[in-house]
Amino acid sequence: RGWGGVSIVYRKRLQDSPAYRLNHEEVAKSLEEGIDYIENLSPVEAVADEFGAVAAILCKRTAGSDGESIRLPARTVCVAAGTSPNTIYEKERPGTFALDEWREFFAPHRVEMDEAGIKRLVPAAQGERAFFTSYADDGRFISYYGDNHPVYAGNVVKAMASAKHGYEQVAALFADEIVTLKDEEQPEREAQFARLIDRLDDELIARVVRVDRLTETIVDVIVRAPAQARKFHPGQFYRLQNYETDAVVIDGTKLLMEGLALTGAWVDKEQGWLSLIVLEMGASSRLCATLQPGQEVVVMGPTGTPTEIPTGETVLLAGGGLGNAVLFSIAKALREQDNRVIYFAGYKRGEDLFKREEIEAATDQVIWATDTGVEIAPRRPPDRHFRGNIVQAIKAYADSELGTPLFDLREVDRLIAIGSDRMMAAVKAARSGVLAPHLKAAHIGIGSINSPMQCMMKEVCAQCLQRHVDPQTGAETFVFSCFNQDQLLDQVDFKNLNDRLRANTVQEKLANLWLDKLLKEATSATV
Repeated sequence: RGWGGVSIVYRKRLQDSPAYRLNHEEVAKSLEEGIDYIENLSPVEAVADEFGAVAAILCKRTAGSDGESIRLPARTVCVAAGTSPNTIYEKERPGTFALDEWREFFAPHRVEMDEAGIKRLVPAAQGERAFFTSYADDGRFISYYGDNHPVYAGNVVKAMASAKHGYEQVAALFADEIVTLKDEEQPEREAQFARLIDRLDDELIARVVRVDRLTETIVDVIVRAPAQARKFHPGQFYRLQNYETDAVVIDGTKLLMEGLALTGAWVDKEQGWLSLIVLEMGASSRLCATLQPGQEVVVMGPTGTPTEIPTGETVLLAGGGLGNAVLFSIAKALREQDNRVIYFAGYKRGEDLFKREEIEAATDQVIWATDTGVEIAPRRPPDRHFRGNIVQAIKAYADSELGTPLFDLREVDRLIAIGSDRMMAAVKAARSGVLAPHLKAAHIGIGSINSPMQCMMKEVCAQCLQRHVDPQTGAETFVFSCFNQDQLLDQVDFKNLNDRLRANTVQEKLANLWLDKLLKEATSATV
């Protein structure tokens, strides 16, 4: 308490809280530990100090006043948001599951046997303990539990109860089969199960094939992950992590990676190979270079929404740094659908260029743009080099400073920008500024938004939440970037994105310095 203590702000009374009503012991223990409860306050805003760090939260009273505002000093704010059922599969593939009348939960069903001995799904009554969705395929059903279930949503105790109660209904599906089982057939059943496990392991367990260094700060992690590679579409990304069990330990520190959001640069579906390109910026990304062939890693995905690939359009691609890795597969898919593709590829230094052949093979023309370093000498007649940033390169091209343009940019139907938040913000501003006279007024401007990521499971943890502002009405909305990373540039609040990306900057810098220390000590010990 000498440092300010810990306070819990709650919009209702303490006795109304689920913690008090369902498990009051945790409330009693928290009071013993000195935690304060502030009742009937609803947080509405986090107030930043001059450095962009939280300094206070503004709250409004929810009872006994006309919305009086109160400012509470705070250096750390942890938000406990209520859960909502994850029905994202139905949103992505409409018609797969029936939802309840409020379109919030999956509609619960029970399984009954009809006169012909066929198992059928029947909608459950309100509040009934039924654990099956509406999905049925050749006698196969999908069960669901916990916060996804309308009867059991709310807390961990209910979630555990749902599994206990649901087990009985799932087991009942196999009752007729179980009574006919013969003991002498058990070895074959176990062998079948072992083969199933082996097949699933082969499909789902990701293993490193190799790690290729592309530049001084960029590596290509190639993994074998057949199921993940098979589902990939251009624009989607994956979550990569190592396992704690085989992580390298230096001076008592396990070199564990946080979940990294990495774009699939290319896939080989026959071999089950997947390429993940990493820019070494912090501790976790730097650890990717230490991954060894054969090492098991976590590769979750693909997640995000595939980039929309039109037909017969003229498309301008603007890539900045690692953003160029995202555009490999997109450019290739665009060309395959009879689109004309002009690619502005920007790099801080010419030495940062990678996968040049892939870029050239998937484009009609490339304008290489470098801020410093060696100039990228064009190898094809239509290609050009420009010294400067992406926006300057596009303007120079439109003004014929790079020779007679192969494309009239006023014919561009779609512009896709992928790079840092500042690069995409600059492209957004230029489209209504210096580039406006050179672009079709009705063109579509899209950015692949690099929000901070955590779960990457689509509309679950809200770490990737991105603010949008309608340019016409000023209406504010929020979207989950891990559900759909491709967003209209005109709507994205890039100031909000930059603030979000800087939120963990202190921890990231400290982790990077600590890794420097560990690697230096390990090198000294080896020498």
